Amino acid sequence: MQTKTHPLISPALGTERHLTSFHYGPGGGQKIYIQSSLHADELPGMLVAWELRKRLAALETAGKLRGEIVVVPVSNPIGLNQRLLGQMLGRFESGTASNFNRGFHDLAELVMPRIEPRLTGDAQQNLRAVRAAMHEALAEQTPTTELESQRLALQRLSCDADVVLDLHCDFEAALHLYTNPELWPEVEPLARYLDAKASLFALNSNGSPFDEIHSFCWSDLRARFGERYPIPNGSISVTIELRGQADVTYAFAERDANAIVEYLTWRGVIDSTPAPLPALEFGPTPFAGTEPLQAPISGVLVFRAQVGVCVESGEPIADIVDPLTDRVVTIHSSVAGVLFARQRTRFATAGMVVAWVAGTEPLRDGSLLPN
Repeated sequence: MQTKTHPLISPALGTERHLTSFHYGPGGGQKIYIQSSLHADELPGMLVAWELRKRLAALETAGKLRGEIVVVPVSNPIGLNQRLLGQMLGRFESGTASNFNRGFHDLAELVMPRIEPRLTGDAQQNLRAVRAAMHEALAEQTPTTELESQRLALQRLSCDADVVLDLHCDFEAALHLYTNPELWPEVEPLARYLDAKASLFALNSNGSPFDEIHSFCWSDLRARFGERYPIPNGSISVTIELRGQADVTYAFAERDANAIVEYLTWRGVIDSTPAPLPALEFGPTPFAGTEPLQAPISGVLVFRAQVGVCVESGEPIADIVDPLTDRVVTIHSSVAGVLFARQRTRFATAGMVVAWVAGTEPLRDGSLLPN
Protein backbone atom coordinates (compact mmCIF):
# COMPACT_ATOMS: atom_id res chain seq x y z
CA MET A 1 0.00 0.00 0.00
CA GLN A 2 1.17 3.50 -0.83
CA THR A 3 -0.01 6.66 0.88
CA LYS A 4 0.10 9.85 -1.18
CA THR A 5 -0.47 13.43 -0.07
CA HIS A 6 -1.93 16.09 -2.35
CA PRO A 7 -1.51 19.68 -1.06
CA LEU A 8 -4.29 22.19 -1.69
CA ILE A 9 -3.84 25.90 -2.28
CA SER A 10 -3.50 27.72 1.00
CA PRO A 11 -6.51 30.06 1.30
CA ALA A 12 -4.94 32.32 3.90
CA LEU A 13 -1.63 32.92 5.65
CA GLY A 14 -0.78 30.24 8.19
CA THR A 15 -3.27 27.67 6.88
CA GLU A 16 -2.80 24.54 4.78
CA ARG A 17 -4.91 21.49 3.90
CA HIS A 18 -4.31 18.41 1.81
CA LEU A 19 -5.95 15.28 0.44
CA THR A 20 -4.69 11.80 1.34
CA SER A 21 -5.07 8.86 -1.05
CA PHE A 22 -4.35 5.20 -0.27
CA HIS A 23 -3.25 2.98 -3.17
CA TYR A 24 -3.60 -0.80 -2.95
CA GLY A 25 -2.58 -3.46 -5.43
CA PRO A 26 -0.57 -3.41 -8.66
CA GLY A 27 -0.95 -1.13 -11.64
CA GLY A 28 -1.50 -2.48 -15.12
CA GLY A 29 -4.92 -4.04 -14.49
CA GLN A 30 -8.24 -2.42 -13.72
CA LYS A 31 -8.14 0.77 -11.67
CA ILE A 32 -10.84 1.35 -9.06
CA TYR A 33 -11.34 4.75 -7.44
CA ILE A 34 -13.44 5.14 -4.28
CA GLN A 35 -13.99 8.37 -2.37
CA SER A 36 -16.25 9.35 0.50
CA SER A 37 -17.87 12.39 2.07
CA LEU A 38 -17.48 14.88 -0.78
CA HIS A 39 -20.37 16.53 1.03
CA ALA A 40 -18.46 16.67 4.28
CA ASP A 41 -21.49 16.28 6.55
CA GLU A 42 -22.38 12.95 4.88
CA LEU A 43 -20.30 10.66 7.07
CA PRO A 44 -21.48 7.05 6.55
CA GLY A 45 -19.12 6.71 3.58
CA MET A 46 -16.12 7.76 5.63
CA LEU A 47 -16.70 4.85 7.99
CA VAL A 48 -17.27 2.50 5.04
CA ALA A 49 -13.96 3.64 3.53
CA TRP A 50 -12.23 2.88 6.82
CA GLU A 51 -13.71 -0.61 6.93
CA LEU A 52 -12.87 -1.12 3.26
CA ARG A 53 -9.23 -0.13 3.77
CA LYS A 54 -8.83 -2.87 6.39
CA ARG A 55 -10.14 -5.47 3.95
CA LEU A 56 -7.98 -4.20 1.09
CA ALA A 57 -4.86 -4.26 3.25
CA ALA A 58 -5.50 -7.91 4.14
CA LEU A 59 -6.23 -8.81 0.51
CA GLU A 60 -3.07 -7.08 -0.65
CA THR A 61 -0.98 -8.94 1.93
CA ALA A 62 -2.52 -12.20 0.73
CA GLY A 63 -1.66 -11.35 -2.89
CA LYS A 64 -5.33 -11.26 -3.94
CA LEU A 65 -5.45 -7.89 -5.70
CA ARG A 66 -5.26 -7.92 -9.50
CA GLY A 67 -5.53 -4.18 -10.02
CA GLU A 68 -5.03 -0.84 -8.32
CA ILE A 69 -7.66 0.33 -5.84
CA VAL A 70 -7.43 3.96 -4.76
CA VAL A 71 -9.33 5.06 -1.65
CA VAL A 72 -9.78 8.69 -0.58
CA PRO A 73 -11.66 8.51 2.74
CA VAL A 74 -11.66 12.29 3.30
CA SER A 75 -12.31 13.91 -0.06
CA ASN A 76 -13.39 17.29 1.34
CA PRO A 77 -11.15 18.60 4.13
CA ILE A 78 -12.42 22.12 3.38
CA GLY A 79 -15.99 21.24 4.27
CA LEU A 80 -14.97 19.32 7.38
CA ASN A 81 -13.68 22.55 8.88
CA GLN A 82 -16.78 24.66 8.19
CA ARG A 83 -18.96 25.22 11.23
CA LEU A 84 -21.52 27.84 12.15
CA LEU A 85 -22.83 28.01 15.70
CA GLY A 86 -21.69 24.44 16.31
CA GLN A 87 -23.26 22.99 13.15
CA MET A 88 -21.18 21.51 10.33
CA LEU A 89 -21.84 23.07 6.92
CA GLY A 90 -20.46 20.42 4.60
CA ARG A 91 -22.52 20.72 1.41
CA PHE A 92 -21.53 24.22 0.26
CA GLU A 93 -18.24 26.10 0.38
CA SER A 94 -18.83 28.98 2.77
CA GLY A 95 -16.94 31.61 0.80
CA THR A 96 -18.72 31.13 -2.52
CA ALA A 97 -21.85 29.06 -1.71
CA SER A 98 -20.56 26.54 -4.29
CA ASN A 99 -21.81 22.98 -3.91
CA PHE A 100 -18.78 20.76 -3.29
CA ASN A 101 -20.25 18.18 -5.69
CA ARG A 102 -20.72 20.53 -8.64
CA GLY A 103 -18.45 22.44 -10.98
CA PHE A 104 -15.89 19.80 -11.84
CA HIS A 105 -14.06 20.10 -15.15
CA ASP A 106 -16.10 18.75 -18.07
CA LEU A 107 -13.72 16.04 -19.30
CA ALA A 108 -15.40 15.76 -22.68
CA GLU A 109 -14.99 19.49 -23.23
CA LEU A 110 -11.31 19.23 -22.34
CA VAL A 111 -10.66 16.17 -24.49
CA MET A 112 -12.68 17.00 -27.67
CA PRO A 113 -10.24 19.54 -29.19
CA ARG A 114 -7.27 17.16 -29.06
CA ILE A 115 -8.52 13.60 -29.38
CA GLU A 116 -9.75 13.07 -32.96
CA PRO A 117 -6.27 12.68 -34.59
CA ARG A 118 -5.44 9.97 -32.03
CA LEU A 119 -8.53 7.80 -32.57
CA THR A 120 -8.27 4.52 -34.49
CA GLY A 121 -10.37 1.46 -35.26
CA ASP A 122 -9.10 -0.20 -32.04
CA ALA A 123 -11.41 0.41 -29.05
CA GLN A 124 -8.73 -0.35 -26.45
CA GLN A 125 -6.25 1.94 -28.16
CA ASN A 126 -8.90 4.66 -28.16
CA LEU A 127 -9.50 4.11 -24.46
CA ARG A 128 -5.80 4.63 -23.74
CA ALA A 129 -5.67 7.67 -26.02
CA VAL A 130 -8.64 9.33 -24.32
CA ARG A 131 -7.22 8.72 -20.86
CA ALA A 132 -3.86 10.15 -21.91
CA ALA A 133 -5.64 13.22 -23.26
CA MET A 134 -7.52 13.58 -19.95
CA HIS A 135 -4.28 13.56 -17.99
CA GLU A 136 -2.70 16.08 -20.35
CA ALA A 137 -5.68 18.42 -20.18
CA LEU A 138 -5.98 18.25 -16.40
CA ALA A 139 -2.23 18.81 -16.03
CA GLU A 140 -2.66 22.09 -17.94
CA GLN A 141 -5.28 23.43 -15.53
CA THR A 142 -4.10 26.02 -13.02
CA PRO A 143 -6.39 26.38 -10.00
CA THR A 144 -6.51 29.73 -8.23
CA THR A 145 -8.51 28.85 -5.12
CA GLU A 146 -8.42 26.12 -2.51
CA LEU A 147 -11.76 24.75 -3.73
CA GLU A 148 -10.55 24.61 -7.34
CA SER A 149 -7.39 22.81 -6.25
CA GLN A 150 -9.44 20.25 -4.29
CA ARG A 151 -11.67 19.53 -7.29
CA LEU A 152 -8.70 19.27 -9.63
CA ALA A 153 -6.76 16.95 -7.30
CA LEU A 154 -9.73 14.58 -7.10
CA GLN A 155 -10.13 14.55 -10.88
CA ARG A 156 -6.44 13.88 -11.47
CA LEU A 157 -6.67 10.88 -9.15
CA SER A 158 -9.83 9.45 -10.70
CA CYS A 159 -10.01 10.36 -14.41
CA ASP A 160 -8.41 7.12 -15.65
CA ALA A 161 -10.28 4.75 -13.33
CA ASP A 162 -12.32 1.88 -14.78
CA VAL A 163 -14.75 2.18 -11.85
CA VAL A 164 -15.51 5.32 -9.82
CA LEU A 165 -17.57 4.96 -6.63
CA ASP A 166 -18.58 8.21 -4.93
CA LEU A 167 -19.95 7.50 -1.44
CA HIS A 168 -22.62 9.91 -0.23
CA CYS A 169 -25.79 9.77 1.88
CA ASP A 170 -29.11 11.61 2.03
CA PHE A 171 -30.98 13.23 4.94
CA GLU A 172 -32.97 10.11 5.90
CA ALA A 173 -32.99 7.43 3.25
CA ALA A 174 -32.89 3.85 2.17
CA LEU A 175 -29.71 2.87 0.37
CA HIS A 176 -29.94 3.97 -3.27
CA LEU A 177 -27.66 4.89 -6.13
CA TYR A 178 -27.39 7.06 -9.25
CA THR A 179 -25.73 6.08 -12.51
CA ASN A 180 -25.68 6.50 -16.28
CA PRO A 181 -28.30 4.17 -17.88
CA GLU A 182 -25.72 3.01 -20.43
CA LEU A 183 -23.75 1.44 -17.57
CA TRP A 184 -26.53 -0.58 -15.96
CA PRO A 185 -25.24 -4.06 -16.96
CA GLU A 186 -21.99 -3.20 -15.14
CA VAL A 187 -23.70 -1.52 -12.19
CA GLU A 188 -26.57 -3.94 -11.53
CA PRO A 189 -24.37 -6.44 -9.62
CA LEU A 190 -23.27 -3.61 -7.33
CA ALA A 191 -26.91 -2.65 -6.72
CA ARG A 192 -27.65 -6.29 -5.89
CA TYR A 193 -24.77 -6.70 -3.45
CA LEU A 194 -25.65 -3.40 -1.74
CA ASP A 195 -29.38 -4.27 -1.64
CA ALA A 196 -30.22 -0.91 -3.20
CA LYS A 197 -33.84 0.12 -2.74
CA ALA A 198 -33.69 2.50 -5.73
CA SER A 199 -31.36 2.74 -8.72
CA LEU A 200 -31.85 6.03 -10.50
CA PHE A 201 -30.85 6.66 -14.10
CA ALA A 202 -29.87 10.12 -15.31
CA LEU A 203 -28.81 10.91 -18.87
CA ASN A 204 -27.33 14.17 -17.65
CA SER A 205 -28.69 15.83 -14.54
CA ASN A 206 -26.51 18.96 -15.11
CA GLY A 207 -24.17 20.81 -12.79
CA SER A 208 -21.10 18.59 -13.47
CA PRO A 209 -21.28 16.43 -10.32
CA PHE A 210 -18.33 14.16 -9.65
CA ASP A 211 -19.68 10.83 -10.85
CA GLU A 212 -21.22 12.22 -14.03
CA ILE A 213 -18.09 13.96 -15.32
CA HIS A 214 -16.53 10.50 -15.59
CA SER A 215 -19.11 8.37 -17.38
CA PHE A 216 -20.72 11.12 -19.45
CA CYS A 217 -17.40 12.02 -21.00
CA TRP A 218 -17.39 8.64 -22.72
CA SER A 219 -21.06 8.97 -23.71
CA ASP A 220 -20.34 12.38 -25.23
CA LEU A 221 -17.32 11.04 -27.13
CA ARG A 222 -19.43 8.19 -28.53
CA ALA A 223 -22.08 10.65 -29.63
CA ARG A 224 -19.43 12.71 -31.42
CA PHE A 225 -17.14 10.03 -32.86
CA GLY A 226 -18.94 6.71 -32.40
CA GLU A 227 -19.98 6.29 -36.03
CA ARG A 228 -16.36 6.46 -37.14
CA TYR A 229 -14.39 5.14 -34.17
CA PRO A 230 -15.22 2.58 -31.45
CA ILE A 231 -15.42 4.32 -28.06
CA PRO A 232 -15.87 2.02 -25.04
CA ASN A 233 -17.37 2.79 -21.65
CA GLY A 234 -14.12 3.98 -20.09
CA SER A 235 -15.54 4.70 -16.65
CA ILE A 236 -18.25 2.90 -14.68
CA SER A 237 -19.19 5.72 -12.31
CA VAL A 238 -21.79 5.50 -9.55
CA THR A 239 -22.97 7.71 -6.72
CA ILE A 240 -23.92 5.49 -3.78
CA GLU A 241 -26.23 7.06 -1.19
CA LEU A 242 -25.49 5.14 2.01
CA ARG A 243 -28.88 5.69 3.71
CA GLY A 244 -29.16 8.79 5.94
CA GLN A 245 -26.81 11.16 7.75
CA ALA A 246 -27.43 9.50 11.11
CA ASP A 247 -26.81 5.97 9.78
CA VAL A 248 -23.19 5.83 10.92
CA THR A 249 -22.85 2.38 12.51
CA TYR A 250 -20.28 -0.39 12.45
CA ALA A 251 -22.93 -2.82 11.26
CA PHE A 252 -23.87 -0.75 8.21
CA ALA A 253 -20.23 0.05 7.41
CA GLU A 254 -19.20 -3.59 7.58
CA ARG A 255 -22.15 -4.65 5.40
CA ASP A 256 -21.46 -1.99 2.78
CA ALA A 257 -17.70 -2.59 2.71
CA ASN A 258 -18.35 -6.31 2.22
CA ALA A 259 -20.75 -5.53 -0.63
CA ILE A 260 -18.12 -3.42 -2.40
CA VAL A 261 -15.54 -6.17 -1.96
CA GLU A 262 -17.96 -8.68 -3.49
CA TYR A 263 -18.54 -6.34 -6.43
CA LEU A 264 -14.80 -5.92 -7.00
CA THR A 265 -14.47 -9.70 -6.80
CA TRP A 266 -17.24 -10.04 -9.39
CA ARG A 267 -15.30 -7.65 -11.62
CA GLY A 268 -12.15 -9.74 -11.25
CA VAL A 269 -10.15 -7.10 -9.39
CA ILE A 270 -9.97 -9.39 -6.37
CA ASP A 271 -8.78 -12.94 -6.91
CA SER A 272 -11.57 -14.92 -5.29
CA THR A 273 -15.00 -16.36 -5.97
CA PRO A 274 -17.76 -13.76 -5.63
CA ALA A 275 -20.83 -14.48 -3.57
CA PRO A 276 -23.95 -15.39 -5.56
CA LEU A 277 -25.77 -12.32 -6.79
CA PRO A 278 -28.72 -11.51 -4.49
CA ALA A 279 -32.11 -10.64 -5.91
CA LEU A 280 -32.77 -6.97 -6.64
CA GLU A 281 -35.97 -6.00 -4.83
CA PHE A 282 -36.54 -2.78 -6.77
CA GLY A 283 -35.51 -2.34 -10.40
CA PRO A 284 -33.96 0.79 -11.92
CA THR A 285 -36.06 3.88 -12.64
CA PRO A 286 -35.39 7.20 -14.39
CA PHE A 287 -34.21 10.01 -12.15
CA ALA A 288 -36.67 12.17 -14.10
CA GLY A 289 -39.41 9.92 -12.71
CA THR A 290 -38.65 10.95 -9.13
CA GLU A 291 -41.43 13.00 -7.54
CA PRO A 292 -40.31 15.62 -5.00
CA LEU A 293 -43.15 16.04 -2.50
CA GLN A 294 -43.55 19.63 -1.33
CA ALA A 295 -45.12 21.04 1.80
CA PRO A 296 -48.03 23.36 0.87
CA ILE A 297 -47.95 25.10 4.28
CA SER A 298 -45.57 25.51 7.17
CA GLY A 299 -45.79 23.42 10.32
CA VAL A 300 -44.61 20.36 12.18
CA LEU A 301 -43.69 17.55 9.80
CA VAL A 302 -45.05 14.13 10.75
CA PHE A 303 -44.20 11.25 8.41
CA ARG A 304 -46.74 8.51 7.81
CA ALA A 305 -44.53 6.30 5.59
CA GLN A 306 -41.07 4.87 6.13
CA VAL A 307 -38.16 5.07 3.68
CA GLY A 308 -37.46 2.02 1.54
CA VAL A 309 -41.10 0.98 1.06
CA CYS A 310 -43.31 0.87 -2.03
CA VAL A 311 -46.10 3.42 -2.01
CA GLU A 312 -49.13 3.68 -4.27
CA SER A 313 -50.43 6.71 -6.11
CA GLY A 314 -52.56 8.68 -3.67
CA GLU A 315 -50.95 7.15 -0.58
CA PRO A 316 -50.40 9.54 2.36
CA ILE A 317 -46.71 10.23 2.99
CA ALA A 318 -46.67 12.96 5.64
CA ASP A 319 -48.80 15.44 7.55
CA ILE A 320 -48.04 19.10 8.11
CA VAL A 321 -49.52 20.21 11.44
CA ASP A 322 -50.11 23.92 12.16
CA PRO A 323 -50.31 24.13 15.97
CA LEU A 324 -51.65 27.70 15.83
CA THR A 325 -54.72 27.07 13.68
CA ASP A 326 -55.19 23.30 14.17
CA ARG A 327 -54.91 22.87 10.42
CA VAL A 328 -53.52 19.53 9.28
CA VAL A 329 -52.56 19.03 5.63
CA THR A 330 -51.69 15.58 4.32
CA ILE A 331 -49.15 15.19 1.51
CA HIS A 332 -49.86 12.33 -0.88
CA SER A 333 -47.69 10.71 -3.49
CA SER A 334 -49.07 11.15 -6.99
CA VAL A 335 -47.00 8.26 -8.35
CA ALA A 336 -46.48 4.63 -7.46
CA GLY A 337 -42.88 3.89 -6.54
CA VAL A 338 -40.32 3.66 -3.76
CA LEU A 339 -40.14 6.29 -1.02
CA PHE A 340 -36.34 6.37 -0.98
CA ALA A 341 -35.52 9.60 0.90
CA ARG A 342 -37.09 12.17 3.19
CA GLN A 343 -36.12 15.23 5.21
CA ARG A 344 -34.40 14.84 8.54
CA THR A 345 -35.83 18.03 10.01
CA ARG A 346 -39.33 17.85 11.42
CA PHE A 347 -40.36 21.43 10.72
CA ALA A 348 -41.51 22.32 7.22
CA THR A 349 -41.56 25.70 5.57
CA ALA A 350 -44.04 26.32 2.76
CA GLY A 351 -42.71 24.90 -0.50
CA MET A 352 -40.01 22.77 1.11
CA VAL A 353 -39.44 19.36 -0.43
CA VAL A 354 -40.06 16.85 2.35
CA ALA A 355 -39.68 13.48 0.58
CA TRP A 356 -38.83 11.83 -2.73
CA VAL A 357 -40.59 8.93 -4.46
CA ALA A 358 -38.93 7.05 -7.33
CA GLY A 359 -41.57 6.42 -9.99
CA THR A 360 -41.19 4.57 -13.26
CA GLU A 361 -42.35 7.27 -15.72
CA PRO A 362 -40.45 10.52 -16.41
CA LEU A 363 -42.07 13.57 -14.79
CA ARG A 364 -39.38 16.24 -15.03
CA ASP A 365 -36.73 17.57 -17.37
CA GLY A 366 -33.95 20.15 -17.26
CA SER A 367 -31.63 20.26 -14.28
CA LEU A 368 -32.69 17.39 -12.01
CA LEU A 369 -30.24 17.83 -9.14
CA PRO A 370 -31.06 19.98 -6.11
CA ASN A 371 -28.59 22.71 -5.22
